Amino acid sequence: MTETLAPPVVNGHADPQVSLLKFAPEPAAETSEGEAVDRPDNPLADWLIVPDVPILPTWARSAASIKANTVALGRLCLWHTRYHLLRAPKYALRAAWLATKGLWRAVRGLWPTLTAHDQTAPVKALRAQVKVKPEDVETAARYALAHRQRTLTRRWRFGAAATAVAATAVGWYLAPLPVQAGMAAAIALPLAYLGRGDDVQLLDNPTPPLRVNMSAQQLNDALRAAGLLKAGKGDDEGPRITCVMGPVRDGRGWAVIFDLPKGGGKTAADVLAKRTAIAAELGVDEIQVIASRVRAAAGGNAGRVSMWVADDDPYLGDPNPSPLVKADTFSVWDPIPFGQDARGNRITVPIMWQSLFFGGLPRRGKTFTQRLMTAAGLLDPYVRHYVADGKGGADWMPMKAVAHRLVMGAEDDAVEALKAMLKELLAEMERRFVLLRGLPVSVCPEGKLTPAIVEKYNLPVIFVTIDELQEYFTAMEREDREQVINDLCRIARRGPAAGFVSNFASQRPDADSVPTKLREIITLRYCTQVVDQTSSDMVLGKGKAAQGADASVLSEDHRGTGVLVTGPASFVTVRADFLDGPGFAELCQRGRALRQKHDQLSGDATADVTAAADQAGVTIAPVLSDCLTVMRHAARMHTVDLLQRLENLDEDYGDWDAERLARELEDAGVKRTTKQVNIGGKNLAGYRREDLEAAVPPELLDAR
Repeated sequence: MTETLAPPVVNGHADPQVSLLKFAPEPAAETSEGEAVDRPDNPLADWLIVPDVPILPTWARSAASIKANTVALGRLCLWHTRYHLLRAPKYALRAAWLATKGLWRAVRGLWPTLTAHDQTAPVKALRAQVKVKPEDVETAARYALAHRQRTLTRRWRFGAAATAVAATAVGWYLAPLPVQAGMAAAIALPLAYLGRGDDVQLLDNPTPPLRVNMSAQQLNDALRAAGLLKAGKGDDEGPRITCVMGPVRDGRGWAVIFDLPKGGGKTAADVLAKRTAIAAELGVDEIQVIASRVRAAAGGNAGRVSMWVADDDPYLGDPNPSPLVKADTFSVWDPIPFGQDARGNRITVPIMWQSLFFGGLPRRGKTFTQRLMTAAGLLDPYVRHYVADGKGGADWMPMKAVAHRLVMGAEDDAVEALKAMLKELLAEMERRFVLLRGLPVSVCPEGKLTPAIVEKYNLPVIFVTIDELQEYFTAMEREDREQVINDLCRIARRGPAAGFVSNFASQRPDADSVPTKLREIITLRYCTQVVDQTSSDMVLGKGKAAQGADASVLSEDHRGTGVLVTGPASFVTVRADFLDGPGFAELCQRGRALRQKHDQLSGDATADVTAAADQAGVTIAPVLSDCLTVMRHAARMHTVDLLQRLENLDEDYGDWDAERLARELEDAGVKRTTKQVNIGGKNLAGYRREDLEAAVPPELLDAR
């Protein structure tokens, strides 16, 4: 039987700073009360009561903290080195001046010794006696002897000094240049030190610039100004926070963990909602203030806040390249490397059993960030890609080498292709559920896809990626729109158990562009800069801005940076890894090779002529490749529509007309069987896809 002792009483109250030991009394002992370790007759009482305080300083309690502070020390040393190297000429002139002063002081200090000043007083006294009594022979003899001794002392001391100076000069003259410099420094520096005085130093004494110099008092003042602490009366400042840790330097900023005072009625959520006001009181931008609640699992409570205040904007600077660029393969069952937070910590995102939504203003890195998820799937040969791009530009065009289905644009033929793709996905989802239900529990214990089932039954994970979702909804009739929304909701809601990962993106997702019932079933959300908190909440979820997850505080300079929400109360601002267009295209080619190696290349990718040409290293005319790309959903296309889609794909086609297009395609080997094509009862000038494919080298067509 074990027993826990009650805490000792100090001044009438239990002392919470003392941790007590458990003990097991001997079975034979019979006593009505347990033995306390702190009883007076226990000689070990003072040793057994251990204070419940950390034995290590804050900065040394984790490997990450030690690393961060070591890096900070290195940056400080580098800063001092650059500071002093830049002022080296100034120090040289100052050293020369101080050395001159030091030489004067040295000569002045040594002069009494050189002149035997200690022997001068007796000589003067004897001389005075001789003048008074010239007839005193003994005194005259003593004076002559003393004078002679002083003269000899002066001679050998001046001689020794002159010899030392001459030897030094000869040695310096005969020595090589590096030794001369060393000798000069060895002489000048002691003299400069001697000549510095009390008010002049050889080196400047710099203070490294801290843009934020936070203290507990400053934090209290900021919280009180923001209305989070009650104001005091008279000389009493009022209630104050209790700093559990810090403020301490942590990397490129200040870290602090504090408890709000009881009785004020304020919680950690109130602090997060007042981030902008707190930042203003601290004299920083709100993007520099990173605050979060400390949950019970980490020893926190509803009034405990962890705050980190950066010295400057932590999301600017050179982008971080994605580690996927150098990876040979990747398993999507592992968390995907996504980016870094303000403190440089690596952020990964697990996507299995999840659905994702990306939103934000144009040209803020939304599509680049969305492609990171697809890039990870490219390096896993057992991932099948279904991709639709409502914009129809060049961002997703490299996926033609890999995608099982690729829909480009939001024209009528592309909308029909999207609807067909969704029907195919729903049919595949139902087929998988039937298969999974029929598997024994030993193979499929939770009724969900597993890595073993993927390979054994050839059920690859399916990535459903749709960019610029609002373009499809605005291009559809009401009935088609409702049907597509319902299909997407079914895929996002039920698909994860069958291995479907939905990855949707849109600009400002209002109720007209992306319906609420679709957005609300998405589990992971990411938002780049938006215009206001309302738009931020549309992407990240209602009320998220009040909790601190507000993408409207980002500026136009924060490209590729956004707020990532991973749960009801979990969010982080992330600077996403950088993967440019050429890098993404190269990953697509590697993904195609991986799928061919594992016999997983399927669907549109197997029939894509331009993708086969890229892989085979065969060059076909760019205009022919682009025309085949934009006509991937149509057997015939009018010239005016073809030119419009080419311009949407690449702005360089903006000044092309029908004559130039015909001339360029003819030079590429296209022979038109007819110059007129009939589409929907309209017989206008146009092209047939068969005529374009006939200009492709036959070996590429055979290899499809």
